Amino acid sequence: MVGDDLVRMENLTIRYGDRAVVRDVTLAVPRNGILGIVGPAGSGKSSLLTALNRTIDLHPSARVEGRVTLDGTDVRQMELSDLRRRVAMVLPLPVGLPMSIYENVAFAPRMVGVRRRSELDEIVERCLTQAALWDEVKDRLDMLGTRLSGGQQQRLTLARALSTDPDVLCLDEFSIAIDPVTTMRIEAVLMELKSQMAIVMVTNLLMQARRIADVTAFMLNGELVESGRTGDLFVFARDQRTNDYLAGKFG
Repeated sequence: MVGDDLVRMENLTIRYGDRAVVRDVTLAVPRNGILGIVGPAGSGKSSLLTALNRTIDLHPSARVEGRVTLDGTDVRQMELSDLRRRVAMVLPLPVGLPMSIYENVAFAPRMVGVRRRSELDEIVERCLTQAALWDEVKDRLDMLGTRLSGGQQQRLTLARALSTDPDVLCLDEFSIAIDPVTTMRIEAVLMELKSQMAIVMVTNLLMQARRIADVTAFMLNGELVESGRTGDLFVFARDQRTNDYLAGKFG
């Protein structure tokens, strides 16, 4: 069941120079649930994620107006290291660190001071299990992570994101480069993980949002057209633009 809101975006506008890519968006992320964000390319979906974990700060021309809060605290007032630990990101293409499978997962815990091998072992096994990868790699943890298949590397990226024990997991088109079987396995993992964290999933797969999102938001040209419980939105969308997009008339 979806709980109260962990993340809130209030009157959020994002500009790159003079160009607004997100305009006056107000949106909530349930504490224990999955928010799916759908919409055509260029609608501002991914920019919402970068504002949440402040990777948008890496763009010198970017300007953020409005507020994004995590558990009531403005993310711009948080220590960046703490924010990135609490808000993990999985990108569209797997980005494996040039190190062993084990060290890919242990890297972030080591950076925050975890040193005992037994504790690191527990974190690595737990996160690889959560990412549905442990049974496939438990006998070759010393192998380079970059030697895994594309689908396995994406699950390794997910395991690495989970290693910080985040409050929010952001997924930006995570299934764009992996096969349908792996996609379904990760979706099953997400359904289990949502009891432990908030999940924000940007996806171009409407049926993916319909399968696993508790709440779905439709973005178009930087505007939040509407949002609501997924079952309601797909059947009783209030805005004709939403109906047209869900019917495949554009996008």
